[in-house]
Parts: sequence; C-alpha cells; structure tokens
Amino acid sequence: MKKAFITGINGQDGSYLTEYLLSLGYEVYGIIRRNSVPEHQQSRIEFVRTNLHISYGDLSDVSGLERLLREVQPDEIYNLAAQSHVRISFDVPQFTVQTNALGALNLLEAYRNTCPNAKYYQASSSEMFGNSVDPDNYQRETTPMRPTSPYGCAKVFAFNITRNYRNSYNLHAVNGILFNHESPRRGSNFVTNKVVKGAVMIKRGYAKGLELGNMDSYRDWGHSKDYVRAMHMILNHYIPDDFIVATGQTHSVREMTEYVFSKLDLDYNEFVTQNPKYLRPEELTYLRGDSTKLRNTFNWIPEYTFETLLDEMINFWLENIK
Repeated sequence: MKKAFITGINGQDGSYLTEYLLSLGYEVYGIIRRNSVPEHQQSRIEFVRTNLHISYGDLSDVSGLERLLREVQPDEIYNLAAQSHVRISFDVPQFTVQTNALGALNLLEAYRNTCPNAKYYQASSSEMFGNSVDPDNYQRETTPMRPTSPYGCAKVFAFNITRNYRNSYNLHAVNGILFNHESPRRGSNFVTNKVVKGAVMIKRGYAKGLELGNMDSYRDWGHSKDYVRAMHMILNHYIPDDFIVATGQTHSVREMTEYVFSKLDLDYNEFVTQNPKYLRPEELTYLRGDSTKLRNTFNWIPEYTFETLLDEMINFWLENIK
C-alpha cells in the first residue's frame, strides 16, 4: 500500500485528492492547522473513515514537519497548503509569503532530510504569470512570470525553489501549474462559489443583491476533480518535470455571472453591483492556459466543461439552501 502525505488536506483540492488516492488503494496522511472552530476543520473530509490519518501541523513548524515525515516515510508528498486567496494576500502579505514561499521551503527541507526517495508535488499557480501572455493569447510553461500580487510572488518563489531542489539534490520534485479550478467544495469567498451561492440565496429570497469586484477579468476555469487526477499523473511521471493544467478556454466573471443567474431564471443586472473594496490594487485581467504538454504526455482530458462545472455548483446550493 503506497503512502501519501498531503498538506492542506482539508481544502478543496486536498479533499478530492484524498478521495482519488484512496480509490487507488493508497494510505493517506495529512496535516491540518489548528483553529478555534474545530467543528468545521475537517468538514470536507469527515466522510472518510478508512486508511486516512490526520495530524495537526503547519508549514511554519519545521520540526513538526520533519517528525511527521520521519514517522510516515511517505512515497508521495503533495504540498497543497497555502494562504490561497489572492485578494486577501494584499491584506496579509507577510503571512502569505511566510506560508506560501517559506512554508514550501520548510517542507522541501524536511523532505530532503527525512525521506529523499519520496516524490514531491508543489501546487503552483497561474497567478505566477500575472499579465504576461504569449502572442497567441495563451500562457504555457515557457511564458515569462510577472506576478501581480503577493500571492503570485510567493508562488513564483515556491515554484523556483522546487526546481532548484530538484536539480541541486537529485530529488523527484515537480510543479503543477494549475489554472483556476472550482467545485461545490470551493470556499464561498472565492468568486465562482460566491456568485453561485449568492444567486441561489437571491432565488430563495434570502438575499436582495450581490457585490462583486472586477466583472471583466478573464479566467480559465476547470473542475478540481479533473485537476487532482493531473496532479497524480505529474508526480508519477518517470522524470520529474513541470506541467500546466488548464482547460484552454477563458471566460469573464461577467459571463460566468450571467450564466449562473440565467440558469435560475434571473437577470444578473437587477441584482449585481460592483464594490471597489473587492478590486485588487493591481488587477490580473486575463488567464488562459495551454495544457498541450500535459495532454500529449498523459492523454489527460478534463471530464467537466465550464457549463457542467457551474451546473454542479448550482445544484449543490439549490439542495443546501432551502
């Protein structure tokens, strides 16, 4: 039985990855950060009862990471933990960098010192590209990285330090550069679930309006389930390498909002307003990933479309808000 160690296991991606690895026969270990509301710390993974082991941990606690990795001796390590909200990274830049950049370095050091024969996956992000786009309007592995947020800057460091450790210490350490990926498990302060939940609240009569930020920014949205399959493929490639994971299609926040409200027989123009407090100090206007390398290497094909992803999220909130 293979053993996997996942940081951020109670997040959206961590929970779907846990399900996927358990379905493949893995034993899964993960860490969660302690907070004062324990009732919801494991809500995304509380249905799992077999071959799952959860411990308290933090990427800032190097000795704790080394102790856990020494005890578990995992075959695979997935670093999914992060301060993951880009807008909020402007409010807490130091915490974001300490977690997303130095936290990744701490885990790499613990990995190198305790289980160097394991394989290591770093969750990298399309936010690393910022507004840098190739002439054909795609971002790919070779596109220059010019991040536009503390989150993106920290992720660039984590991406590069992973490559550096791979080359310096002959480690099987890889990066998955994931473009936006959503699901019903996405936090409701992220724009997709904020729009879907807000629209259903309006439909049910529990809310009268919805405030958003930049309606004209474009994103490449996929489903987390499809993307965690890609993570596993990337990590288990016979050579350590870096891959973009994306659908290759881009839609604006306005298009997404219009689709969601229209599915509920609502006109978004009647309910949605723009609030400057949700705008970023430096906006990232356009993301569209070219995942040709991933598709050609692994024959990866996403099962969800933009529409079926949103339909699933709409149905989830219709069932849960009554």
